[in-house]
Amino acid sequence: MLLRHIRYLLAVVEHGNFTRAAEALYVSQPTLSQQIKQMEEGLGVQLLDRTGRTVRATDAGEAYIAYARKALRELEAGERAIHDVRDLTRGTLRLAMTPTFTSYLVGPLIARFNARYPGIALHINEMPLDTIESALAADEVDLGIAFSNVRSAEIESHPLFVEKLSVVVGIHHPFARRSAPITPNDLEQAPLALLTTDFATRTYVDAYLQKQGISPKIVIEANTINAIVEIIRRGSIATILPDPITRENDALREIQLRPALPHRTVALLRRKGGYQNAASLAFAELAKDMKVDKLV
Repeated sequence: MLLRHIRYLLAVVEHGNFTRAAEALYVSQPTLSQQIKQMEEGLGVQLLDRTGRTVRATDAGEAYIAYARKALRELEAGERAIHDVRDLTRGTLRLAMTPTFTSYLVGPLIARFNARYPGIALHINEMPLDTIESALAADEVDLGIAFSNVRSAEIESHPLFVEKLSVVVGIHHPFARRSAPITPNDLEQAPLALLTTDFATRTYVDAYLQKQGISPKIVIEANTINAIVEIIRRGSIATILPDPITRENDALREIQLRPALPHRTVALLRRKGGYQNAASLAFAELAKDMKVDKLV
């Protein structure tokens, strides 16, 4: 059995149709059908149900495909290993990170990596933690930067630094003139602009507010941190964001809150047992050595 047989089988299942699969693979439909038939004869089992309008995997096919996908990922990783250049004069790094980090971490960290290894091509994707875990497990990305509370047993987490959340206001906000920390009751009275609920940061904020027993005045929700920053620095609305975002903007002020907002561990994520090319190893070392308070 050849590697192309596995690719052909997966393409037919993905497209549910021999014609579309053949077009995607740039082969003729008779050739594709013949190759799948040879595969079934070699295994001694029918892998595809061709009787309906859509071609589907049989029960035996489903069982086989689960292993075929895993085998294909490992073989593709093997191909990358063959072409991996240990001196880092060339190569590729596929990196994913949660949206918060694209606002303060990706710029300085990638700049350092690129200055040290200019021959490495970087592919950076912004995605939520669950998607990062899935992408790592499927070998679609090499490394992820997210929070350490991973759910998948396939993913290992290596702590990088602790991120602190703070109340943030513009320089003209009433809180900016206060020297003493504010209380949860003060925060309850202040109009807030917060990230939408699909952000991990919002999950932490909501948990804190619930624990303090307060019902905040959320007047604005936005799905980008840049939008929140622009709203806050120009008006009389408060927000809650990671400290480094405040430090890089002179128009923002960090306000002490007692009890303090939660801290959370930022981590480097990778697939357990997965192949790590030279670029991934070099990036991991750079990330572990960084000082987050020096990045902004």
